[in-house]
Amino acid sequence: MNSKSFLQFLVAIAIVQVSHAQVEVKNKIVDILTMIPIESASIYVQNTTIGTVSNADGKFVLLVPNEFSNDTLIVSSIGYKSFKTAVKDFDNSMEIFLEEDIASLDEVVLVAETRPKTANEIVLKALERLPKNMPDTSYLQKGFLRHKERNKKEFKWLIESAITVYDVGYGSNDDLKINVDEVRKSYDLRDVDSLLTYTAYLQQKANVRNLRGRNLRRDTIRTASLVKAIKWNDNRINGLQNLFEGKLNLVRNSAMPKALFGENILSMHQFELDTVLVNNDRKIYKIKIEKGPDYVNLKTPGVFNDGYQARGWIYIYWDTYAIKKIEYELVAASPEQKSRSKTLFDTNINHKLVVNYMEYEEKMYPSYIYYETPKLVNVGMKPTEPRKSIDETVTYNKDERYYYTVQEILFTEVVLDRDKISQALSRKWDPDIFAIKPYNKDFWKNYNTLLESEEDEKLIQDLTRRSSLYKD
Repeated sequence: MNSKSFLQFLVAIAIVQVSHAQVEVKNKIVDILTMIPIESASIYVQNTTIGTVSNADGKFVLLVPNEFSNDTLIVSSIGYKSFKTAVKDFDNSMEIFLEEDIASLDEVVLVAETRPKTANEIVLKALERLPKNMPDTSYLQKGFLRHKERNKKEFKWLIESAITVYDVGYGSNDDLKINVDEVRKSYDLRDVDSLLTYTAYLQQKANVRNLRGRNLRRDTIRTASLVKAIKWNDNRINGLQNLFEGKLNLVRNSAMPKALFGENILSMHQFELDTVLVNNDRKIYKIKIEKGPDYVNLKTPGVFNDGYQARGWIYIYWDTYAIKKIEYELVAASPEQKSRSKTLFDTNINHKLVVNYMEYEEKMYPSYIYYETPKLVNVGMKPTEPRKSIDETVTYNKDERYYYTVQEILFTEVVLDRDKISQALSRKWDPDIFAIKPYNKDFWKNYNTLLESEEDEKLIQDLTRRSSLYKD
């Protein structure tokens, strides 16, 4: 064999080895009685942070490094018995059926009389235990971000990125850092949808206070100017920094002044114990979040974010009082907020948050974050009902006019090594999730991402064909 042939042989072997460096685990999770797909189930390798969640169709895909092929893969969802098998023995051809698993509330409460008796007491106990249950030293988390904006008909905007987050640990006032490592998809179809954004940009930057979106015409605005305004608004409203450092990061930021889950939590929230469930062989409280005596106010600069009532669920482990999951919504409640929300967004739900936590080395780290908020853009006039006069009120198609933004973050790695953290911090960090970067095919081939639902996949395909904003 000559040297050239030998080199080709080595390359072929290397390719085969790389292709087998990971085990692909994929399937669908279903309730065994109802046959309904189970959304947001956790799929992970035991004693690691390698994992993912199931989508709206109950489907998932997970890439597991070959070194963990002998480890245990766990499929779990709160209230169900877990499914466990070795990674190497997982069968991709058979659906996973989970069976309901509920602990008796009466039996559990009678066993331990010294435990908190009410849901309010349980939640306060969980907050008291946060310094023990949450990370107390700095760490890195690597993960996948999907940021999408859509109306009821189509996607208007999609970004998918690999990100790294640096956090100093619970209770510290130091700033959190975010870096966008790679970008997989970045499509934008908002060039005709953003006159309100452009209006707000001019009002803030040029101090043009009496300007209204209806006074602007899209064909008179340079696309470059519109893009500049859109990016300004993107970072102001939808930047990841705001999500991680703001009040809606309920657990991490509970020690900050006037936190929603801070010392005045019971003035804005009340809690009711629903039952005790089982999660991966551990008992867990299921507690309902209800409105408190006072309205919730996020105090967002430049936005009326007051007059809400909270509702949702919080899941707290029975043994450690660690918070496992929060499902949290802020609903317009005051007359002013109800009027604003219905007029601008056609919904009273202004903020929807889901946060899952995973336990790693006896500390709770965020594993999955879902955040949804409505957004108004100046679009949607029905083409079948043209204006007969300049003074006639425009009729809007609600399916096109009212938008919402969704941010999903899947974390798949926690880095605690001091040297690796120092090395990462020595590099320049860029938190701009909206910046376009070249596509790195080799990187994404081996990176865990969230599986799109069938509906989302169709909308994404349509968006990729039509997107044009940043091509100008």
